[in-house]
Amino acid sequence: MKKPNFIIIYCDDLGYGDLSCYGSEHVKTPHLDQLADDGIKLMNWYSNSPVCSPSRAALLTGKYPLRTGVDRILSGKRGSIGLSTAHETLATKLKSLGYNTALFGKWHLGASLETGPNAHGFDEFFGFRAGCVDYYSHIFYYESPPVHDLWNNDQEVWNNGEYLTELISDKAVQFIEKQAHQEQPFFMYVPYNAPHYPMHAPEKYMARFSHLPWDRQVMAAMIAAMDDGVGQIVDALKQTGNYDDTVIFFSSDNGPSAEVRNWLDGTEDRYYGGSAGIFRGHKASLFDGGIREPAILSYPAVIPKGQVSEELGVMMDIFPTFLSFAKEVYPEDSFDGKDVVEMLTAGGSSPHTQVYWEYNGQLAIRQGKWKLVLNGNIDFDTKAEDSIHLSDLEKDPAERTNLSEQYPELTNQLKDDLIHWYEGLNVID
Repeated sequence: MKKPNFIIIYCDDLGYGDLSCYGSEHVKTPHLDQLADDGIKLMNWYSNSPVCSPSRAALLTGKYPLRTGVDRILSGKRGSIGLSTAHETLATKLKSLGYNTALFGKWHLGASLETGPNAHGFDEFFGFRAGCVDYYSHIFYYESPPVHDLWNNDQEVWNNGEYLTELISDKAVQFIEKQAHQEQPFFMYVPYNAPHYPMHAPEKYMARFSHLPWDRQVMAAMIAAMDDGVGQIVDALKQTGNYDDTVIFFSSDNGPSAEVRNWLDGTEDRYYGGSAGIFRGHKASLFDGGIREPAILSYPAVIPKGQVSEELGVMMDIFPTFLSFAKEVYPEDSFDGKDVVEMLTAGGSSPHTQVYWEYNGQLAIRQGKWKLVLNGNIDFDTKAEDSIHLSDLEKDPAERTNLSEQYPELTNQLKDDLIHWYEGLNVID
C-alpha cells in the first residue's frame, strides 16, 4: 500500500484572527475555509516560537528551537550559516523512506549552501533563503547591502515583476502534476512569505477589499492571494487523484507583526493590520497573540469532515505525527514533539502535560488550562506590565488577568518546572 503524501503550507506573520474560518470579519479565505471543513480545525495549536527561524526549525526537526541551535532570527546575508545538518529534518527522513521532496517558498534556516534546503533533504527548491524579500523584485533589503534572493536549487534565478505568492503557488501545482506520473509518495513544503512585510499585493486582490482602510486592505489582499494558491494546490491534488491520500497541514510561524515598517510610508506608528483575534500580544511575544496559530489538518481518507479540536498541539508535533501516518516506527526519545494522530483522528486527548517556550529573555509554560509567562513582551519593543503573569486560559483566554498572587503555590510550581526545563535544555544536542 502506498504511503500518504504530505504537504505543509506555512504562512508568515499570520495571526489567529486573520482567516474567515477563525472569525475574521475583514479577510475572506474560502479555500482555507473549505480545507477546514474537509478536515480538522485546531483551536489550541501553538508555534514553538514567536518569530520565524526558530518556529521553522521546530516544525522541521520536531525539537524545541534551542535544541536545534536556532533560537533567534537568522541573518539573510549570503553564506550565513543556519540549521546544522546534524539535525535530521522531516524532509531528510521522508526522503530516506522513498519520498520525493520539494520546498517552494521561504527557507530562513540558513543562507549558505551547506545549511540550505537541498542540504536538508529537499530534492527540489524554489524560493528564497532569507527572512523576507520584496514580492516583485525578490530583493532582500533588510540587511546592508541589499541582495537579490531567489533560487532554483543552487542556481540564482530572476523573475522580476512576478508576484512571489503566485510564483510559489505555480511551482507547487507543477510539482503535484509531475508527481502524478511517479510511483513514489511525495512531501511538499510550501512556506509562503505572505503576509510578512513588505506589504505588497496585486491590484486584483486589493480591489476585493477596497472598502477597508489601507492597512487592513493590503493584509487581506495578501492573505487572499495565498488562499487562492491553496485552492490551486487542492484542485491539482483532486485532478491528479491524490487529494484523499494526502495529508495537508496548514498553519503560520508566529502571530501578526506590529512593526512600524509594515506601513511603507515612513511613519513610526505601530501596525495593526493583522489580527491575533482576542489574544494578547503580537509577533515576538510569548503571550498567546504571538504563538497561538490558526491550524488546519486535512486527510480525507482518514479524518472525518468538519472536526474541531480544542486539544493542545505544537508545531514540533508534526514530524512524529507524519511518521505515524506513514506507519513508521521511531524511538520515543527522537523528538520533543508528540504523535497526535489519535487526537486528530479519534477525538483523543493531547499527549502534552506541559509545553514550554523561550525567546529573547522571555519564558512561558502551559499546563492544562494554566499559562505562566515570565518577563513577557507584548511585541518586539513593549514589555508586559508584570514580570510574572499567570492566566487561566479557560476563563481568560486573552491573558488579561494576572492570577499569580491568588495562586502562589501553582505559580511557584510552574515557575520551578519552567526554569528546570530551560536550564536542562540549555545544552544544544
